Amino acid sequence: MNAHIQHICEDEVLNAIGNGLMVVSEDGVILTANHDMEAITGFSRNELIGADCTILGCDVCDKSRFDSKENWCMLFEVGKVKNKRCLLTRKDGTYVSVSKNALVLKDDDGEIVGALETFIDISELDKKDQKIFELESRLNQETGFFGMIGRSAPMKAIYQIIAKVADSDAPVIITGESGTGKELVAQAIHELGRRREGPFVKFNCAALNSSLCESELFGHTKGAFTGAYRHRIGRFEAAHGGDIFLDEIGDISLSVQAMLLRVLELKKFERVGDNRSVHADVRVITATNRNLMEMISQGLFREDLFFRINVVPIHLPPLRERREDIPVLAEAFIHELRTKNNKAIVGVAPDLMNLLMNYRWPGNIRELKSVLEYAFCIAPPGIIRLEHIPAYIPLPEELKSASLSGTVTTASALENESAEKTALLETLCLCNGNKSQTAKLLGVHRMTVWNRMRKYGIQLTQNIDQTWNTNVSQTKSSQ
Repeated sequence: MNAHIQHICEDEVLNAIGNGLMVVSEDGVILTANHDMEAITGFSRNELIGADCTILGCDVCDKSRFDSKENWCMLFEVGKVKNKRCLLTRKDGTYVSVSKNALVLKDDDGEIVGALETFIDISELDKKDQKIFELESRLNQETGFFGMIGRSAPMKAIYQIIAKVADSDAPVIITGESGTGKELVAQAIHELGRRREGPFVKFNCAALNSSLCESELFGHTKGAFTGAYRHRIGRFEAAHGGDIFLDEIGDISLSVQAMLLRVLELKKFERVGDNRSVHADVRVITATNRNLMEMISQGLFREDLFFRINVVPIHLPPLRERREDIPVLAEAFIHELRTKNNKAIVGVAPDLMNLLMNYRWPGNIRELKSVLEYAFCIAPPGIIRLEHIPAYIPLPEELKSASLSGTVTTASALENESAEKTALLETLCLCNGNKSQTAKLLGVHRMTVWNRMRKYGIQLTQNIDQTWNTNVSQTKSSQ
């Protein structure tokens, strides 16, 4: 066959495959590449052919070389790679997620002459996985205004602000006490905004120390620090084209604040261990329960960063300032618990609702939900009553007065102890004896569970079996 015609045929075959493809020599030089490889990497064929395969910065390849006995690509030892997920570094410095297959090529004598490698761009699959995760996390929040429940005037005003600012790219800062629902506001802004088809990436700034926070936000290259065996896409890069939500923004260090300021001003950042800038098309939403102005006066927060993130402030009021929303919140939480657990709890008693309306709720909506979840586990089918809520919630004034006047007798105290023991046994039974889960449902420390077990002489296997048999017997007799 004419050499020119053969070359044309080879090119057409390579480009008809539909995946990125390249052939490398045994010493790692790229011998040929197709058009899909150009599209995936951003390099032209002329730039790829003749270059060392390390031009692609594949983190899996680098790891293989690190582990290989001969300090060279492990592919030539194992013979093939199948469906290996890895990150390539594109010409512009961004990472692209690919699925890689590779096979060693041998001549007629069985000698290795090179390798054939194919790449499938799975970046869109990664984005879809992220979207599915977002949707799954909201399955139990499909009530009210994007999961936010409340009909009070302050909440209606917040809904209007969210609707107005969602379509802009202006940074938003959400303030309010812990447990008021700041993450739901950020989610609503994303879902209503023009970036709703893009990713919504969340990060809690208080969760990590300064160096780890930097790596999480901006990513790192392989070998950037001890333990960095592979490339890592940071939260900003993962949020490209969408929104990033930085919770507890007041907890980041001054050094990370400087990096965040640069992202907001220049729309670019550098990964840890890399000096190339990466473009960041991201809308930034932040949240805090701290007083940032006070932190600025103490030198703990940068004033220039504050003005950058404080373009659109949204303040969430504490639950005690919108008490009229408590009944509808309680109804929504009980409905959610009833749907999950298939238990016939229909509501709360009037005196308990009066208590819920007058309690200060230092933990806000999160605390209300926790209290109702505890009561839902303890209460029998029917109505949740005062005796079903955690002991730390103060009693109404009329019951306190009765106690002080002697009306509440020793018998009542014994009755309370009996209820406490029953609640502990039933919750232990519900949690199959797991004391950590029991403590969580009862709203107490794990050591409190241990102390109460000792107090009432509860032996896990024996007492739980007795409780289970008693409950079964009561159920049968009621039928």
